[in-house]
Order: sequence, then structure tokens, then C-alpha cells
Amino acid sequence: MTRLGWCVVGCGWVARDYVVPAIRASRNGRLVAACDPSDNALSRIAGGDCVRTTELAEALAAPGVGAVYVATPNHAHRAVVESAAAAGKAVLCEKPMATTAAAAAAMVAACERAGVVYATAFDQRFHAAHHALARLVRRGRLGTVTQARVHYACWLPPGWAADNWRADPARAGGGALIDLAPHGVDLLELLLGDEWAELHALTQRRVHPYPVDDGAVLMGRFRSGTLATLHVGYNCPEAFPRRTLELIGTEVRALALDTMGQTPGGSLTLTDAATGRDAAVSLDDDRSPFLVQVEAFAGAVLTGEPFPFPAADDLRRCALLEAACR
Repeated sequence: MTRLGWCVVGCGWVARDYVVPAIRASRNGRLVAACDPSDNALSRIAGGDCVRTTELAEALAAPGVGAVYVATPNHAHRAVVESAAAAGKAVLCEKPMATTAAAAAAMVAACERAGVVYATAFDQRFHAAHHALARLVRRGRLGTVTQARVHYACWLPPGWAADNWRADPARAGGGALIDLAPHGVDLLELLLGDEWAELHALTQRRVHPYPVDDGAVLMGRFRSGTLATLHVGYNCPEAFPRRTLELIGTEVRALALDTMGQTPGGSLTLTDAATGRDAAVSLDDDRSPFLVQVEAFAGAVLTGEPFPFPAADDLRRCALLEAACR
């Protein structure tokens, strides 16, 4: 088999605008089935060459399905992942893994018992700017990295969608923290080549009148001693700069703007500590991070090679974030 057949479960805007187009554009994958409780959501999936159904069992049984992309609300991740594993399908599941670390562990265990590949869909691992920055850190270009800072926010009022499940604690498991912070918590380990030693959080319900946090600040330390802060929020107006990643080194400061998110592009700039001069880093890959991600996962499934991001590390970070939330 040279192309992996995908079933997308959960057809909201992430699946519709990013996941499905990535699968269709991939060199080693094809869309076989789409599943969602809403016929309206299914109708918005472009193209007529896949099975569309509101029944998960029917979607998993569609001929040619080899992997499932789980893009449902958070509370449904576990049931879908366990069903996919029982059907012998590899699983790529949207972050956060689940609403609790225990549910996330059960998901991974189900995939291990079934002998299928599991991975968490952190698309920002596959952004060209982040790959370039990780290489610079590994080569020592920044010197000793002392601090890392992430600002990743958006404007998400209660009426943002007809069914804004991200503001529903039962389905989301939390608010801005559980939705947005996993990206930075995961990405900083990749960039620094280091593990979190401790992580703490403060949350706020400052602007939007819903029963989950609309902003949070996380503070932590890596095993190397690097300190990090992450500011996430649903309460940052879209016109403001709100996707910033900064690594402070003793020789170079790296600043990435608009690289965190669902799209390629943005900029990466290095500031020299001795001269103060800025130099832009040329990004050699303008492909969607979703496209790079689904091709990497399909490659692992098709060849039997390990996916480069082990589920055990995802579980460790999930438990760390849950403890910080408490």
C-alpha cells in the first residue's frame, strides 16, 4: 500500500479547512470517509469521493480506511480512539489528548493493545520556522538559552460559533488553558531539546461570561534550568499581535512571529547579542504544517517506522499540564 486511507471523525472548522485539504494534497494519503453527528457539517466537506456518515461504526468499516484523524470535541476523544483501535485503525488525535490525563492514558493503552500506531496531532511541530529554530538551538547558535516566551491567543466570544463547545466545561474540559497551552508546552520541548521539570499555572475569567477560563499564564522550568512563560487567551483582540515565540540566548535572540497557528508562513528573526543587528532566517518550506504532519504520520504507518513523537512523551506532558491546572 502506497497511500493511506483516512477517515476523519469530527468535521468542524479544523477538519474542514485544514485536515481534509491536507489529506487530499498529501502524496501518501487519501480521504476515504468522513463522520460527524451533524449532516450539515458533513455537507461542508468538499469533494464527493468519500463516504459521509453520522455513524462511527459505518465510517470505520468503509473499505480502505487505515487511519483515523480524530477532530471531535475533547470529551469524545477517548471513545472514538478506543473504537478506532478496536477496529484496527491507526489514530492521529487532535490536542488536547483528552479532558483528563487518565482518559489520555486509556486511549494510548487501547492502541497499544490493538497494535496500532497512536499519535497526537500537534501541527506546530511541523512548521518550517520551528524546524529551523530547533536546528539553530541544537547547533548552539543561540548560545545558552536562558528564557523562552510564548504568547498564543485569540478572540473567542460566547457567540463565536452556533455551538461553541470550547466554552463548555463538560465537552472541552476547560477553557483557553487546555485548548491553547498544549501547543506551547509541546513545542518548547521540541525547540529546546529539553524536558519540563516543573510547570505552574494561573487562570482568569476576565472578559467573556462563560464558565471556563478565558486566559492563563503558565510558568515553568526545564531540566537544563531554562525558564519559560506561556500566555494564552481567548480574550485577545484579533488585531493585536497574538502569536509570538521568543527564545533568549546569551549570543542570539530568536523571535518568531505568526508561526504558531494552522497556517505556514510567518517570520523568524535573529538578533545578535554583540551588535544588536537583526537577520531574517529564510524558511525553505511553505507547505501547510497539517500537510507535513499527515504525510509524516502516513509514512510511519505505511513503513512501520516509529513516528518521531512518542505517545509516552505526550502522556507525560498531558499529566504535567493537568497538575498545573490543579
